[in-house]
Amino acid sequence: MILFYNILDVSAYNAFVLWREIDPDWNRNKLHKGRLFLEELGKSLVRISSSTMWLLVLVLLGLLFVIRWYRQSQILENLSDKYVFITGCDTGFGNLLAKQLDKRGMKVLASCLTEKGAEKLKKETSSRLQTTILDISDSKNVSSVADWVSRIVGDRGLWGLVNNAAIPGSMAPLGWQKKNDFVKVLEVNVLGMIDVTLTLLPQVRKAQGRIVNVSSIAGRLALIPGGYNISKYCVEVFSDTLR
Repeated sequence: MILFYNILDVSAYNAFVLWREIDPDWNRNKLHKGRLFLEELGKSLVRISSSTMWLLVLVLLGLLFVIRWYRQSQILENLSDKYVFITGCDTGFGNLLAKQLDKRGMKVLASCLTEKGAEKLKKETSSRLQTTILDISDSKNVSSVADWVSRIVGDRGLWGLVNNAAIPGSMAPLGWQKKNDFVKVLEVNVLGMIDVTLTLLPQVRKAQGRIVNVSSIAGRLALIPGGYNISKYCVEVFSDTLR
């Protein structure tokens, strides 16, 4: 059997040698055809790569156009005609927001808890910004401030309401606290926010405006023992119901 295979191998080799001798250009033709094949393959790959590259360029340009269009669509026009009411502007986020919106030309109505905070804010802003004193846990105070806002905005309505006012309350182990420690925080952070929102809601609807409730990560994770965590969970739920 081994001998038979060897004879076949020798015969095939002899046939290959004989073919090469009959056609002396065999090697040259094979090399030429191989070269042509590789050249055509390279051109095809270049064409495919070029098409893919231009396709990617067009896709990227399309994405950039969509992103730019979306950003432009979010930019508000006529900011100077829009009123925004912000609670808790003595310090912190409310104070910074009032200053930023005032710089952008909006008509800011800023409520502060103290006269000192209101006076300081007025000194640091333009004449467009107006201040008032508000304790959001006092319903009578909320009603009087809502009337003040209505007189100022008139038929234009209130384009923005930012519920920022809040207090941290007691932050201690639960066993050290009493019911009143929770009540005080909830009256300000939850019931006060709800009172302001419901009272000014007709003005917000008139302007087809926005309501922003300032929450916290404490509204997602129970990080702090006491009423603050509970109040921020309530803010999250109240915001969801508004939507």
